[in-house]
Amino acid sequence: MREKREELEATIEAALAERFPDVDLVDVEVRGQPAPTLTLFIDRSGGVDLDLCAAVSQSLEELRERYALEVSSPGLDRKLYSEADFERFAGRRVTVRMKPTYREHRLLSGVLKGLLDGGIVRLVVDNGQHVNLPYDEIFEARLEVDWNSIMKEGKTRS
Repeated sequence: MREKREELEATIEAALAERFPDVDLVDVEVRGQPAPTLTLFIDRSGGVDLDLCAAVSQSLEELRERYALEVSSPGLDRKLYSEADFERFAGRRVTVRMKPTYREHRLLSGVLKGLLDGGIVRLVVDNGQHVNLPYDEIFEARLEVDWNSIMKEGKTRS
């Protein structure tokens, strides 16, 4: 019998804290039957590379016995998973999808200003309007990739 998600996350977080104290577990996905795949999304302040993903995967041998294990970074267009992410990525452009039950807005893009008291996410949309969104009504929020900045950065490194 597979463990509950909370138990699985606790096991992974304990192993990471012991073996990779600078690595954070961002999310866990389990999919597939009867041979389940476990995907771990990890992050750290200096970024995630292929070598780190491989090292984390190899260190979690006990999970590799029960799951096909994948370890990945959250990506450039990463989801915002927690209230802390809405603070951490303040100042960045995001796309926010609201739950279908939310009546005012469905899809918004703009600059994230952070999380206000009371669980309110503040966003400045492209027309300059400040929009307050209830955190509990957000279905998904993702960082937008600024390809212009990435390309300029790549040219200065060459």
